Amino acid sequence: MQIEAQLRQAEQKYDELTVRLQDGAVARDPERFAQLMKEYKQLTPIVETFRRYTECRKNLDELRELASDPDTEPELKEMAQEEYDAERQNLDTLEDEIRILLLPKDQSDDRNVIVEIRSGAGGEEAALFAHSLHRMYSMYAERQGWTQTIISLNETELGGVKEITFSLSGDHVYGKMKFESGVHRVQRVPETESQGRVHTSTATVAVLQEVEDVELELDPNDLRIDVFRSSGAGGQHINKTSSAIRVTHIPTGTVVECQDERSQYKNKDRALSVLRARLYARAQAEQNAQVASERRLQIGTGDRSEKIRTYNFPQSRLTDHRIGFSLYRLEDVMNGDLDPVFDALMTAEQAEKLAAQQNS
Repeated sequence: MQIEAQLRQAEQKYDELTVRLQDGAVARDPERFAQLMKEYKQLTPIVETFRRYTECRKNLDELRELASDPDTEPELKEMAQEEYDAERQNLDTLEDEIRILLLPKDQSDDRNVIVEIRSGAGGEEAALFAHSLHRMYSMYAERQGWTQTIISLNETELGGVKEITFSLSGDHVYGKMKFESGVHRVQRVPETESQGRVHTSTATVAVLQEVEDVELELDPNDLRIDVFRSSGAGGQHINKTSSAIRVTHIPTGTVVECQDERSQYKNKDRALSVLRARLYARAQAEQNAQVASERRLQIGTGDRSEKIRTYNFPQSRLTDHRIGFSLYRLEDVMNGDLDPVFDALMTAEQAEKLAAQQNS
């Protein structure tokens, strides 16, 4: 069958990579080694699942033969039939896993990202919630071994965040973080609330793919660059030098500021990086708007107007409204344990892709 031929081809490529990675010449070339290792890691789950599937089919053949052999004792035949039924279920599960593993991969999933969090409705409580979201993502990034770099930060006097922009780099960053774009809503009792009433506040998250210069070239004539003094709460170098940068993309009116670094040049580079990411996201949104088969879950579309999730502190409940998923471990989530949420969203995305594949 076609799928099996595809799996045999993947297995052959995997075996070739295994040999090449042990070659001393490859090991001495870091760039080449990294490229081959990336391919190897991508093929590993496919090949391992296929080998379990092959072993399972072999076991089924042996159990079927044992159960149908007239010379087999009745007790042994009954045992063989029970094992056959269990192994048959295992085979069905492995077939489903293989179908998911062979789904076309989104090449963007391996990109690094730029995340923007802004406080929404709710005043200071919204700013404190935005701070909590940044802390949550920071702790998750640390668990994943990702690197975080603050690009710009506008804090409130009480420790909240009006807006923050930061980059995350590492393995499969966009593949995980793409689910976070949208409006996040919190329901909790603020520390300043003397009556114990639950307040509802919001914060907006945008996850942008980081793009290289060659992917989106900026015309210097389209840019207005202003230099100004940094401002905001905290920071020992604040207001001492005119190092903050504001970049305006004249054709679209997009404005980006960066004031986290003392170096004017570093701030400029980071501001241009954010600008490229925003313009790339804008172009993608325009392209998606023209596609009739826009994904219903709106996972990873970057739609910031949609309420995607509620964090209910009195009930210790997180609810993702796109897939109707609820989790009663809110404290764990806020401390960076986002994998159960991301796993549920990825499963829903895979199911949708499978349905689209079967209907095409």
